[in-house]
Order: sequence, then C-alpha cells, then structure tokens
Amino acid sequence: MDQADGLLEGRLSAQAAIESGWRDVHQLLIDSQKRYDRRLGALLRQAEAASIPVSFVTVDVIQQRASGNTHGGVLAAVGERRFCVLTDLLPADRAAFIVMLDGIEDPYNFAGAVRCLYAAGVDGVVLRPRNWTSAGAIVGRASAGAIERVPLAIADTAAQAADMYRAQGLQIAVAAKSARSRSPDQADLTRPTFLLIGGERRGVTRSIAQAADLTLEIPYGREFGQSLGTVAATAIIAFEVKRQRDAAPA
Repeated sequence: MDQADGLLEGRLSAQAAIESGWRDVHQLLIDSQKRYDRRLGALLRQAEAASIPVSFVTVDVIQQRASGNTHGGVLAAVGERRFCVLTDLLPADRAAFIVMLDGIEDPYNFAGAVRCLYAAGVDGVVLRPRNWTSAGAIVGRASAGAIERVPLAIADTAAQAADMYRAQGLQIAVAAKSARSRSPDQADLTRPTFLLIGGERRGVTRSIAQAADLTLEIPYGREFGQSLGTVAATAIIAFEVKRQRDAAPA
C-alpha cells in the first residue's frame, strides 16, 4: 500500500471509487472472515475486472488502519482525488444545477449535504481549496460513497465561482435570510443555477448574499428562532430543484 495517498472505508465507498474513476484504487484489504460474504461479490468482481489487487487479512489489520468501526471489513488504498475545472461541471444537454458548499466545518454535515445533492441530481459540487476530501474515510462512509461519485471542482473563493458561472448564464442563488428572500417553491429553479450554501456558524458572506440574483429562505410551519441544519436545508432546496425540473415541460 506504499503508493496509496489515502484510505476509503466500507464497501460503498470502495465500489463508488472504482465505478466513478475519479481516483485510482491501488488495493483492497478485506477481512478474511468476509471472503464469502455475498454482499462483497460485486465489489470483488469489479476489482478483478479493473485488475485491482485484493488482500484478505485479519480483522486486526483492518482495525489498525481504519479510523472507526464502521468499515464493514473493507478498506481501499486510493490515490488522490481528481478535480474538474469549474467549466467542466456545466452540462451540455440541460440547465445546470451546481452547488458550492462553503464553510461547513463538520465532516458528517458535509457528507450528508453531498449525499443529498448527489441523490437530487446535482451536476457538480464546488469546494474551497481547504476541503473535506482529506477526511476521505469519514466523508466516504457518511455520504454512502456519494463524495466519490459526484464531480468536484475547486474555487479559491465563492465570489470567483459566482462570477464565472454568472458569465456562463447561470443565476446565482444563496440560502440566506434577507428582506428579499423567497421560499424555494416560489422561485424559478428550472433556470441554470449556481447555489451557494454556507456553514451553520458563518453562513453566506454578506457581499455574496447582496450580489446574488436569488435569495432562498425555507419557510417554517411555526415560530422558530433557529436555522435548519445544513443537511436539512440542502435536502429541501436540492429536491425542490428536482421537483420543479421534473414538472417542467419537456
């Protein structure tokens, strides 16, 4: 495993890395007691087809290398994650839906947000240079492998990404409270959209919020002075985008 840059933990993360091709998978380590586990059959076939070496080892070897106890007896030694440039995230055949996650400090919140976005059909996710791919084992498990499947791009700042996507014809949307906020279901999210979601502590910077074309605020069913968590807010907005686009005329 000398050539590996990191480890992914769990069957779903390993399969996602092999299937997506966003990073090299150098080797699989599998608990020898799970050699004949039917749930690992597809993973083993994929590894064989991709000429990825598989080593069956004791569970103690797995435990020594894993960051937690939810690995399911599977580790993947992987290379660095490959990133897109911002323009590569733009689809050629449909209205773009691209999201930047900025300032999320908890890896489980980040992973949950990516999982929601991928499930909702996002075209790509933009990150700052300091990103959660360095916590690949945690994020891979918590996102059910979604972080290994979704195209990722890096932007130095949210403003840089917003300026580039606005020049490409995307509306710039932010999740924030303001005097001009509207509910996601009252906004036109069928248009090509770049959505910025900030972390729970800092949110979206004021300058970005003021320059946005669209400010989205999720309405509550009662008086409640607290904001929703990042994962919940991401899911609500992302699936509203999907709902509107599914309902739009072909």
